[in-house]
Amino acid sequence: MSSAEVLAADEPPTSPSPGPAPARRRGLPPLARYLLVRLALVVPMIWVLVTLVFVLLRVIGDPITAAQGGRLTPDQIAQRKADAGLDRPMLVQYWEYVSGLVRGDFGTTLTDNQPISQILKVNGAATLELTLYALVVAFAIGIPLGRLAARYRDRLPDVTLRLFAIVAYAAPVFFVGLLLKLAFTPFGWPSSGRASTTTLLTLQDVKPRTNILLVDAILWGDPGYVLEVLQYALLPALALGLLTGGVFLRLVRINLLQTLRAEYVTAARARGISEGRVVRKVAFRNALVPVVTVMGMQIAMLLAGAVLTETTFEWKGIGYMLAEYLKARDFLAVQGIVTLIALVVCLASFLIDVIVALVDPRVRF
Repeated sequence: MSSAEVLAADEPPTSPSPGPAPARRRGLPPLARYLLVRLALVVPMIWVLVTLVFVLLRVIGDPITAAQGGRLTPDQIAQRKADAGLDRPMLVQYWEYVSGLVRGDFGTTLTDNQPISQILKVNGAATLELTLYALVVAFAIGIPLGRLAARYRDRLPDVTLRLFAIVAYAAPVFFVGLLLKLAFTPFGWPSSGRASTTTLLTLQDVKPRTNILLVDAILWGDPGYVLEVLQYALLPALALGLLTGGVFLRLVRINLLQTLRAEYVTAARARGISEGRVVRKVAFRNALVPVVTVMGMQIAMLLAGAVLTETTFEWKGIGYMLAEYLKARDFLAVQGIVTLIALVVCLASFLIDVIVALVDPRVRF
């Protein structure tokens, strides 16, 4: 062996050059980036909806003439237009309308001269309360029954529950409400209003007043008032909640059946895990993701159904007030209420997107 070979053998082996380090991804995390994009989309969506409400309620003509035409003289109508600012150019009216919304000013009603923002505050709390009750009913009906239907696929419980879901979704809300009133009223169950007159007058003095009767009753500290508020809320909540409960039942069933065919569920069965535990612990959580996704659309459906439900049960929320102002042809009040509903739907859709992003990481990429 030559001296060069000996020296080469004594030298430590040279490692290959490491090369350039892999580039690190810079910027915001995927979740933050996704939420910022969704938030940025909310602003133009709200602007489009607000503009549509403004334009569509001007297409029918002048609100003052539509509400008071035939009952006031032309001079009185012209004076009312000037007082409401409806004699100004359309662009000026639009600017005042949008800038007022930014300040929280929805205008004033034509028929009773009330601030629309006050109506939205008081009656909107009633609709919020009813919507929350209906969501509780929808989850209590749709989720466990959907899981039960998936577990007994194509057997009698599944067929029965699918028929129930179709009927619950297809039946008109006012018709279900009338059936509930006919069924429960003979037994003395309250079926009109949010509470008795005595309770309503008493809870007006609670501090701080939230206009959500259940919260106000809890703050007052009398269990009798809490029980009464829940009794009055049961029938409207059932009538409105059944509509969404049928949707949730079908969604949970379909998605749970798809999840039960996944490979990781098959592996769980191969390990000897019982079918009930597979449904309850392995597949059920993933099957709930699509339910959360469609909740935004269901909230819009609940708000639409609240108009008929509140009218049927004389539940004085914004749906009830919308019907009253439509009958009075007070289109400025209608404009404010519809605008609020559009804003609520947009914000609810954004919040649902946030919840889905936290539950399911796949939507972030």
